[in-house]
Amino acid sequence: MLRTIDLRGRDLSPAELLAAVPRATAARDEALASAAQLVADVAADGEDALRAQAERFDGVTGHDIRVPSEHLDEALAQLDPSVRAALEEAISRVRTASRAQVPAPVVTELAPGARVSQRWQPVRRVGLYVPGGKAVYPSSVVMNVVPAQVAGVQRIALASPPQRSHGGRVHPVILAAARLLGVDEVYAMGGAGAIGAFAAGVASLGLDPVDVVTGPGNNYVAAAKRAVAGRVGTDSEAGATEILVVADAAADARLIAFDLVSQAEHDEQAAAVLVTDSPELAVAVDAETRVAATATHHAARVATSLAGPQSAIVLVDDLAAATAFSNAYAPEHLELHLAAPRPEDFVHAGAVFVGPDSPVSLGDYLAGSNHVLPTGGQSRYAAGLSAATFLRPQQVIEYDRAALAEVRDAIVTLADAEQLPAHGEAVAARFTGAQA
Repeated sequence: MLRTIDLRGRDLSPAELLAAVPRATAARDEALASAAQLVADVAADGEDALRAQAERFDGVTGHDIRVPSEHLDEALAQLDPSVRAALEEAISRVRTASRAQVPAPVVTELAPGARVSQRWQPVRRVGLYVPGGKAVYPSSVVMNVVPAQVAGVQRIALASPPQRSHGGRVHPVILAAARLLGVDEVYAMGGAGAIGAFAAGVASLGLDPVDVVTGPGNNYVAAAKRAVAGRVGTDSEAGATEILVVADAAADARLIAFDLVSQAEHDEQAAAVLVTDSPELAVAVDAETRVAATATHHAARVATSLAGPQSAIVLVDDLAAATAFSNAYAPEHLELHLAAPRPEDFVHAGAVFVGPDSPVSLGDYLAGSNHVLPTGGQSRYAAGLSAATFLRPQQVIEYDRAALAEVRDAIVTLADAEQLPAHGEAVAARFTGAQA
């Protein structure tokens, strides 16, 4: 079911390691072209394009794209009390962890009368995407909304696909989670078109353009973010999910198998990868994965994911080689099943789960961490969703006359060196004529 990539006995360069990483590159390239067209259609045709896409992809027509307030109220009233309690616990944990992500303002006194203040300003309006195709993700409502609220965002809009099985409404558990968090601007729209609608706005729906778009989704949603980048801010491209497990001979093959299957059930394009220096563990994990994959509810989906080019068991010579492979892969989720884990060595990962009792499923729901994380190797340079995603660092400069006088000559010198004399003249003018 899982193919094997044998890197033992090979001294790979960084470029060769990157080439060895299992990726579904063809699927991502296809998604980018399609998503760009869907985004352009919404920008040009607004609500008409959204309705055409809903019929094409969701099998829904004539639905309320902007969710009426009473639908939110009904959903919360009918929410299973146990689900509500679990959501409330998740909200509490994510809110506590998110508060730690808000930097404190800092004032730096460079000289008497010379002050630079660093403050963090929330964006004005955000559009949050919650997937809803192959599964229901109220947890993603929590992961998107709570950090935005903690950051101080005042206007929050949320989108999730219309559900044919619910008469074109957004799934009621997602609506209930939104109402639980006080979000009342919700849209039944999905995929790349929803991202395009957030970026361009849709006047007929009363949907104003947003400043930042965030949220997980499939490869089309991730590609749509790339298509709107520059018009709006985006978080990292959280596309089809990935798990990389780094394990040694002491690891429990059964637990690893369950963790690989748990991520493969998200989507046929999900990536499940094990890297190990133990051939015996590799054989055991392959056998356990076959058993777990066959027995699980979404067996067909899991089988497709595990058989895809993005999934594999990778054999390496030692832990150093496993670490190098992991850092080249830069996974969304990294699990360390090692007798002596050193998480500080694994510098490229969206989130790191250390030890057998810290599975990715914990992070998906109740760890307190955020599960909206970069995929496709982007954790080499991008961060997961946090309160900081919705904040902009802003510098405030305050100099009095004496402090400006102290640096006047240096400013003029540098301005002349750059052949921009008017820059120096703008400073000198404050000490001549009526200003003197």
